Amino acid sequence: MRALAQFAMKGRRQAILAALVLGFLPVVNFLSPPVVALVALRHSKSEAMIVLAWALLPALGWAILGEMIPLLLLLLLGIAVLASVLRSTDSWEATLIASIGVGIGVQLGLSLQPEFLTLMEEQIGQLMEQLANSPELQGQVIVAAPEQLHQWLLIVFGTMVVFFSIALLMLARSWQAGLFNPGGFREEFHQLRLGWKASAVMFLLFILADYGPPVLQQLALFFLMPLLVAGVALVHGLVGRRKLPTAVLVIFYSALISPVMFQLLALAALADSWYDFRSRVRQRE
Repeated sequence: MRALAQFAMKGRRQAILAALVLGFLPVVNFLSPPVVALVALRHSKSEAMIVLAWALLPALGWAILGEMIPLLLLLLLGIAVLASVLRSTDSWEATLIASIGVGIGVQLGLSLQPEFLTLMEEQIGQLMEQLANSPELQGQVIVAAPEQLHQWLLIVFGTMVVFFSIALLMLARSWQAGLFNPGGFREEFHQLRLGWKASAVMFLLFILADYGPPVLQQLALFFLMPLLVAGVALVHGLVGRRKLPTAVLVIFYSALISPVMFQLLALAALADSWYDFRSRVRQRE
């Protein structure tokens, strides 16, 4: 990873070449967006836009070849927006809030290009009907209405793009720190925390989404995402301050399989925005 980051930072041609080659490779094409983000974090917006334009070519090629959901294309656009926000504001809070706009943009884009979702709706609908009619599962599988399935797919893909855009942006930020500020990302991530106003608004919007129209319900997970990221940063920060073993983080991530843990994590981030637990925990020498 470090070698890739070093190569991309040698110049514009190297960055373009890295983004192009990675974008065309099926298994590792997810590394193309963080290359674009690294350029955006380190250089000017115009430089980042040039690399992004070249990086979009493989994504468009995959879409032309029949990729059902242009995930790489959406990730490139999403991470470019978030990297630009992080570069201009130097604030993870502003970046996480901006990720809500990325999610809304993804849902809007997929709604305007329904052919990507129509094929998946048909395939999933056929699969659900087959399962519902099978003797073993008869009466246990409920076939979702087309409208419900459409909304569910919008939520799933929007959430996927937001999550991976944030995760890959953090990967790019860690590359940047590794090259120019060793240890900087670890410290930055351990201190990541939402302000009480932002966290309160996110949590309130998430609660209200359950009682609002379907359009607002589709955005519920976007409102929750900044709190979840802040909650993960809180856990990492506390583990780091107390110098606890890595096994603690392994157990923590294993526990995230339960949906209840996501709710507790969001509540922990909300409480941390008021009380700042990390500042109240003595750092172990």
